[in-house]
Amino acid sequence: MSGFGDGYVGTAQDAVKIRRLEKQREAERRKIEELKNKSADGQPGLLQFGSSTSEILETAFKKETVGLVTREQYVEKRVNIRTKIEEEEKEKLQKLQQEEEELQMQKRKKRRVKGDPRLSFYDDIENGSDEDDFENQTQKINGPIKLGKDPTVETSFLPDREREAEEQAERERLKKQWSREQELIKNEPLSITYSYWDGTGHRRAIQVRKGDTIGEFLRAVQQQLAPEFREVRTTSVENLLYVKEDLIIPHQHSFYELIINKARGKSGPLFHFDVHEDVRTIADATKEKDESHAGKVVERHWYEKNKHIFPASRWEIYDPTKKWERYTIHGD
Repeated sequence: MSGFGDGYVGTAQDAVKIRRLEKQREAERRKIEELKNKSADGQPGLLQFGSSTSEILETAFKKETVGLVTREQYVEKRVNIRTKIEEEEKEKLQKLQQEEEELQMQKRKKRRVKGDPRLSFYDDIENGSDEDDFENQTQKINGPIKLGKDPTVETSFLPDREREAEEQAERERLKKQWSREQELIKNEPLSITYSYWDGTGHRRAIQVRKGDTIGEFLRAVQQQLAPEFREVRTTSVENLLYVKEDLIIPHQHSFYELIINKARGKSGPLFHFDVHEDVRTIADATKEKDESHAGKVVERHWYEKNKHIFPASRWEIYDPTKKWERYTIHGD
């Protein structure tokens, strides 16, 4: 067993292991030299630092294994050296991670907006770093922080489904209430003074509902006049005309429509159906007298025969969009 010195005790297997370890040591030494050369060429940083540490450990291993050692001692020393290398590598990694975290923290601080001391919220900006650190720690422990609504912020201009639903429900309620009120108005009784006109006037009065149409009114008039006037008894409702304030009101219009719109005719209002005279002395021609004339019920055949003679020559078809004069009724 030459080459191992006098006094060596061990088996042939131990000698083989020692030779293999020496070859590994030589290979590691060559790697260290290559790393040293690379660091000398332009990478003097981390590689140079790592190489010097490995060289120190390798030297320490050589010193500890000088002379004859037993197999157990050799293996134990080798394991101890490897453990020390791993621990130092772990320390290096932890140090690098710590340096990386510090670098990220510095970058975040640089990105923070520096407030103007003249601003009213400067203190909030200055204290932002502490609050950010607290929020980061809280997020790491409890997860993301859920922000709620600020009750002091004005949000009436923003879309709100609940508010829109409430507003829509209120509109529907008011609409139904208005419809009920209008139905009550339409069912109110209305007394109408009219004159059946066949060249001379025959004044009568009849009661209908405010919601009745002119056609329904003429049907009631026909029933009232039929026993007395034969030509009314033999004609149809379609052949009867209702003339109010020199306007022929079509059958589809209702009294409610004339009242609610305060419709006006050529010689007076269309929404007053009684008969009265204005006893005032009015010199202003732009103001209508507060007078209501009895509407005329006329048979169509008579109108076609006499429409060129007064008063039928003044009559026109009622047009809701047409404005006759700029007058007002006393009390409006």
